[in-house]
Amino acid sequence: MNLSDLLGPAEYVALSLGAGAIAVYFYNKWRPRNTLPIKVEHLTPNRPRVSTQLSTAGLLGKMMKHGRNVAVIYGSQTGTAEEFASRLARDSQRYGMKGMSVDPEEIDMDDIANLSDIENNIVIFCMATYGEGEPTDNCQELINWLGDCEDGSLDGLNYTVFGLGNTTYEHYNKIGKFVDERMAELGANRIYQLGLGDDDGNIEEDFVTWRENLWLDVCKSFDIDATACDVSMRQYELVRVTDINHNKIYSGEIARLHSYQTQKPPFDAKNPYVSRITANYNLHTGGPRQCMHIEFDISGDTRIRYESGDHLAVYPTNSAVLVERLAELLAVDLDAVFSLVNMDEDSSKKHPFPCPTSYRTALSHYLDITSHPTTFILGEIAEYCSEETDKLFLKSLTEPTVEGKRLYADWIRGDHRNIIAVLEDVASCRPAIDHLCELLPRLQARYYSISSSPKLHPSSIHITAVLTEYTTRVGRHVLGVATSWLSGKTPGESTAPIYVRKSQIRLPMKSSTSVLMIGPGTGFAPFRGFIQERDWLKQQGRKLGKTILFFGCRSKHDDYIYQSELEDYVERGVLDNLFVAFSRDQKEKIYVQHLLKDNAEVVYDVIKSGHIYVCGDAKHMAKDVAAALEDIISDKGGMSHQSAVDHLKSLSTRGRYTCDVWS
Repeated sequence: MNLSDLLGPAEYVALSLGAGAIAVYFYNKWRPRNTLPIKVEHLTPNRPRVSTQLSTAGLLGKMMKHGRNVAVIYGSQTGTAEEFASRLARDSQRYGMKGMSVDPEEIDMDDIANLSDIENNIVIFCMATYGEGEPTDNCQELINWLGDCEDGSLDGLNYTVFGLGNTTYEHYNKIGKFVDERMAELGANRIYQLGLGDDDGNIEEDFVTWRENLWLDVCKSFDIDATACDVSMRQYELVRVTDINHNKIYSGEIARLHSYQTQKPPFDAKNPYVSRITANYNLHTGGPRQCMHIEFDISGDTRIRYESGDHLAVYPTNSAVLVERLAELLAVDLDAVFSLVNMDEDSSKKHPFPCPTSYRTALSHYLDITSHPTTFILGEIAEYCSEETDKLFLKSLTEPTVEGKRLYADWIRGDHRNIIAVLEDVASCRPAIDHLCELLPRLQARYYSISSSPKLHPSSIHITAVLTEYTTRVGRHVLGVATSWLSGKTPGESTAPIYVRKSQIRLPMKSSTSVLMIGPGTGFAPFRGFIQERDWLKQQGRKLGKTILFFGCRSKHDDYIYQSELEDYVERGVLDNLFVAFSRDQKEKIYVQHLLKDNAEVVYDVIKSGHIYVCGDAKHMAKDVAAALEDIISDKGGMSHQSAVDHLKSLSTRGRYTCDVWS
């Protein structure tokens, strides 16, 4: 009997849809990483272009309504690209143009193409590269759209790109480079060269240098006077709230008013879940440092799901001591309620953070008061100095000269000064608090690799975090914003706003595949979840491939975290090999890369058919580990060094060599 005799048309349709869904699922799950464009969802390419005569809404309508010709589109994950975009939009006014910053999530993509009908149009892209060469959350559709457009379809559009990246990572500024190249392929006119900002150096300095030259070239191209006019750079207007209704005042919520009191799933970056902390203890058994094991409750109807290797985002609160000190310096009533309202009525961003709110809430929950102030911030607050010497000093830190850059690097970055330290050391500088609230960047969520498996812990999420604490060379005591806040949390009583961010790092689909994990210090965190999952699979009777861990710490007696757990896994056969590098227990330091070379046969056996994972420091450890792996591949595989390098890259492309690293 033929299959056609058993199935009717409806059954054929159902089978086809099911097969298609399965194919899409496995393609998305196992496709090679770091390819562009990155497909997030299916988009209809090359939709009919809207006539400008009929377009009265959307980006094009807003641009035409007020005679704007500069659109600054940003892809931002931490707020830096968004801040650069706002500055560029305001810059345009100094040269007789009009601009606006644009969140690509809030526009119709085809409106970008239609901007070519505006005379002297300029589209500036501020594009951050996130993770391992990925677009930020808010510009994934933009990247898809650019990939779908036909070559030549953006003819008549003028553009330039500033990329934000970090040279510590392999795929440095991948998104910025892609947008720059793709726009040219689509027929747009590159009006100024690609700018690349390096967050491992001084990204503010990179941006300022690129920006100054950008406007000189734009003025030359459009035959505009290059002499900048002095215009107000304020974007928001202060509105004091005197008739206070506490039911309408934000108290730390990220987006929806009272969302922390009335929790509604799904939970994400704009709607975090306020989780009860059920465990919080120090994993270190000696030494001055502290490494915390913290557990967050996600039981009940939270609908929060996670997988081993995912990240947990935690929204921290600034130190009350620092908030009080800033208020003291600026003579601020912290309980006064206010709003900052965008003076650009067409902007989709009406406030820089949730408003109305109190200064206490803004400085505690919404603003970053501990990072290094940028040269832009320093230049703005310099105008508030009552002493000319103080004003000139702050201005000298902002100069795009060799001496200006050296002063900034030494006095701000070298001495780790935040805005409070600047105001303490420049006594006559007392900026208006509302202006400072406009200038300071948003306080961002902190991300931690989840150190548990949902197979063993479906109702809780564990993280492993080292308390950041140090003294600067000028004697200031510095504590990490999130880790110091978390360290004071009491199990069973304290809470924290959280959400789960999906990660690229995953165990292989087949449990019989061997895995090699390399994670010194808290880089071990995701591998604790991996090992828990392999343990669970073994208990279910599944066949396991080899499970090998290379771990590293300073001393066996001080910071060998989860030691008893690891030794138990070895004893029960869940871990086939455990190699631990104690860097300071002997005269010469030993790190994980040294142990990799000492156990080259074991390592190469996994390289041939298994999966390799690296987690931890990107700047040194990850590079040293990659070099060790390349040497092993070259030696054991009989290859040249370049062939070994290419082979490791090939493993990465095929998803068999995965790094989850940070700088």
